[in-house]
Amino acid sequence: MTRAAGAAPASPNFGPRRDGARPELIVLHYTGMDSCAAARARLCDPAAEVSCHWLIAEDGGVEALVPEEMRAWHAGAGSWRGQGDVNSRSIGIEIANPGDRPFPEAQMAALEALLAGVMARWSIPAEGVIAHSDMAPERKIDPGPRFDWHRLARQGLSVWPGEGPAPAPDAAAFRALLLAFGYPDLPLAAILPAFRMRFRPGFAGPPDTRDMAIAADLAARFGEDGGAWRAG
Repeated sequence: MTRAAGAAPASPNFGPRRDGARPELIVLHYTGMDSCAAARARLCDPAAEVSCHWLIAEDGGVEALVPEEMRAWHAGAGSWRGQGDVNSRSIGIEIANPGDRPFPEAQMAALEALLAGVMARWSIPAEGVIAHSDMAPERKIDPGPRFDWHRLARQGLSVWPGEGPAPAPDAAAFRALLLAFGYPDLPLAAILPAFRMRFRPGFAGPPDTRDMAIAADLAARFGEDGGAWRAG
């Protein structure tokens, strides 16, 4: 199912990256549709005005829809690390899944292989692999709570929090930590669910000591300041 190198783009929905931007992020999505075929049709429909660089089928088939050097239309409104126009700064990967079921082994293995290649081509570090819900938490929940971020992190294809001090819960400090990691400058009520869906799926309620410890570790090791931030 992989498109041959040099073949014409499958989707017409793309344009040049703006202001000299190059890929520094990889945004993972689920398609939210009943089948990969239905998702592909929409991603290639000029009227839909949506697209992605790569589409991964349930059986692990991988198809390039937009050349990586071009700007696909997958991210929409949102930001990461204080910068908008995520489309110009990212590679978009759509994973065929309606959003209500686990991701098959063949599909995850294909994603891992694809991520390794994209990250190497564009020198994108593990902290540059984010969820659609991370950069647009008020609008999106994909790839959702069933997605295995820890699996990717074990292979250096994403990040995962380590063990560290557990500061006392403090909503303002917790929000500051999430912004230091990269989340958009939005109310805590908007970004807490996105953070939890990725790092503590199934948990609810106000931030607790575990949330604080996770956020402090992520901000310290992967924050925009290059790890200079420290709690306290």
